[in-house]
Amino acid sequence: MDTWTFGWTLALIGMGGTMLVLWIISLLILLIRRIFPYQANDSATKKG
Repeated sequence: MDTWTFGWTLALIGMGGTMLVLWIISLLILLIRRIFPYQANDSATKKG
């Protein structure tokens, strides 16, 4: 394998791995939002 082939392979695997990790993190965030839904605080809404 020459230098250019190795470089492109490493770059593509790196970018693919980064996208995979970001996708997994987004799934975890969605899961956490379903487990712990947002509830507005009553004191914050009745300010004034």
